[in-house]
Amino acid sequence: MAILFNRTLFVVLDSSSRYKSFMVWEPYVYQYSIGGLLLATGLFFGWRVGFVGLQSGPPRRNLIIVLLGLAFIMGLQGFLQFEAPTHHYETPPELGCADGLSPLWTGSEWTCGSPTIVPDTPGTALDYGVMIAYFLAILAIGSYFGRHSKTTKDFFFGGQRFSWWFITMSLIATVIGSYSFVKYSRVAYSYGISSSQTYLNDWFWLPLFLFGWLPIIFFSKVVSIPEYFERRFGPGARAAVTALLLIYLVGYIGVNLFTMGTALHHLIGWEIFPAAVLVACISAIYVTAGGQTSVIVTDLFQGFMLLAAGAVIMILGISSLGGGEEFWAFLKPEHKMAFPNFNSDPSYSSVGVFWQDAIANSAVFFFLNQGVMMRFLSVKNVNEGKKAAISSMLILMPIAAVVVASGGWIGSAMESAGQISPDTDPGKVFFDVSAILCQPGVFGLIMAALTAALMSTVDTLITAVAAIVVNDVWRPYVRPGRPDRYYLGIARKSSVMITIFGVLLVPLFMTFDSIYSAHGAFTAAVTPPLVIALLFAMLWPRFTPKAAVATVLGGFALVVLSIFIPELVAPFSQGIPSETADGKALEYAKLYKFTRALYGLAVSAAIGIIVTLFTKPRDAAQIEGLTQPTVRKLIAKQTGSDAHPYQRVKKIKAAVTHSDTDTIHEASGQVIVQLSQKALDKLHLQPGDSILVSDRRWWFGGLRSSHAQIADEIADGADELVVLGPELRTRVAKGDGRMVIVEATL
Repeated sequence: MAILFNRTLFVVLDSSSRYKSFMVWEPYVYQYSIGGLLLATGLFFGWRVGFVGLQSGPPRRNLIIVLLGLAFIMGLQGFLQFEAPTHHYETPPELGCADGLSPLWTGSEWTCGSPTIVPDTPGTALDYGVMIAYFLAILAIGSYFGRHSKTTKDFFFGGQRFSWWFITMSLIATVIGSYSFVKYSRVAYSYGISSSQTYLNDWFWLPLFLFGWLPIIFFSKVVSIPEYFERRFGPGARAAVTALLLIYLVGYIGVNLFTMGTALHHLIGWEIFPAAVLVACISAIYVTAGGQTSVIVTDLFQGFMLLAAGAVIMILGISSLGGGEEFWAFLKPEHKMAFPNFNSDPSYSSVGVFWQDAIANSAVFFFLNQGVMMRFLSVKNVNEGKKAAISSMLILMPIAAVVVASGGWIGSAMESAGQISPDTDPGKVFFDVSAILCQPGVFGLIMAALTAALMSTVDTLITAVAAIVVNDVWRPYVRPGRPDRYYLGIARKSSVMITIFGVLLVPLFMTFDSIYSAHGAFTAAVTPPLVIALLFAMLWPRFTPKAAVATVLGGFALVVLSIFIPELVAPFSQGIPSETADGKALEYAKLYKFTRALYGLAVSAAIGIIVTLFTKPRDAAQIEGLTQPTVRKLIAKQTGSDAHPYQRVKKIKAAVTHSDTDTIHEASGQVIVQLSQKALDKLHLQPGDSILVSDRRWWFGGLRSSHAQIADEIADGADELVVLGPELRTRVAKGDGRMVIVEATL
């Protein structure tokens, strides 16, 4: 800990070679004071209901995981903020080079040379062929694995059968997705290691997510975010949240398509809008075909592609610089810091990123993004959802921070080494660095990974909006009481229409200076009212229906007003100087674009508290199980016991015998299967309970699995046996005598 506090002031050189003092402790203490309070709040509420504590078993295990995770992230950022800037910085020597030449590091020595010039449209015919092949592969994979989507449950939740690691990898593809490679490489090139703070801030939300939101949505069996708000507050709140969520999600699709169009523009010279249309068509085809299963499987594949692409860029870049020590030495001191400035740079300040990204955007992403919610509801049990959340936030998020910023970090070091021009466009640095480092074909694979990053978020968002359209608009208001097949058709049609609408938003986002500005301005304007409404709904039973509607609509109205009257945000700017408007559409949206999130959170919270104090809450019985303090009652009601939700699920290996027919339970729609008495005893189950039957090969991750219901008749046999009809045998086991996994479901 001495490292963290023995340097309260560090002097570094800025680009003009003038000394500037950085109060390096200020952003670090600011973030961990507020973020630590948020994390402590989640632990407190988790302790009250027994999800976390000192007693042995899941409570103690959960506490250790959270505290170790915090210590890891806190220590990593502390090292970067206080120790890393003191490390050696390699500056070009005076070589007396001829005109037109400059000092150039070859990887082993300094010489005179010129930076590599990258053409406006890098890549060869081989690269473009690889990209086309990748697009076709994604179409084939998504369409093939989505062919079993026969119900809306299959379309939106993939049958709720997947393992934690399957969901984690596909979730990482969504997290990295939208604009990440282009956006964070740009930030990394301009500001260095501090680009990682976006991916290291989600940990503050983990306790509230694990011990509040995840068990609520899983055991209440809601299928959409607006449905939760209707159960908690009534139809008025559902309508308000539906409207704002649709604005957020459809706008997010537009940002992603804008990014993809920009990427293809830099790669092959296409105009941004036609390129965005191409990506939209490809995404819509396989999403419409298979829904969530297609999304999860393609994103799993793309998740591995993303990690591989970032690793390739880092390895090739470090190799070109001569090794890891050389790479680190060529990073400017201020580029090694976790937080480059507290509030001096309006384009990228630590306090602005904290409020807009760590607080507002991260909360919406994990708690209110319908696509992410559907991903967590696709796991086979809540304990698998917990594993997915922890592994993604603690392990894969730091890896993702490296993956998406690799082009920018390497580019910054290559500039110091004279290998690329100081005039390199930060918005193109990822493409330029990849083109310099990669051979033909490999460059095509890297660019294919970039398309993976973008498409993996687009497909998630399309299914998310389709889910809201079907479950929160069409089913309750437009055509209630229709068969499930009818709503499945509406889901597919709405996926196409949503994609078209997202394409129409691309010209609006093209008016911003950069993808980063467009995304920051958009999310800071839309997300704060939703964040406050959800937190109050989940943690404050006194929060009233009228207050919920007022928070969402009133908060959104005041945030929109602040776009046209930016002086409203000035008191919340945390000292960040305002930028100047440029005369483009929505010119004031970029003023205070980050701290507008803090303003939105403050005014939304004020509205919620004031209206709650003067209105009547719902009866406790009406909201039981829908707030964090009462979630254990909900679990007991759904499972018939007060078991801890994060306990290990019982499962066995059972031999398969066959039946000639499938029997479907009329109420649940599940296939009925017989188990032997020994299997029932080992699972502690009885006839009528639900089970999950899976292929015994773990690497399928639940892809070859299906839910079933235990028959009243007991199967003959002294061993662990399960009797499967033709449908389940096709999905999980081919032939008699094969072993399958049978596990209980919560």
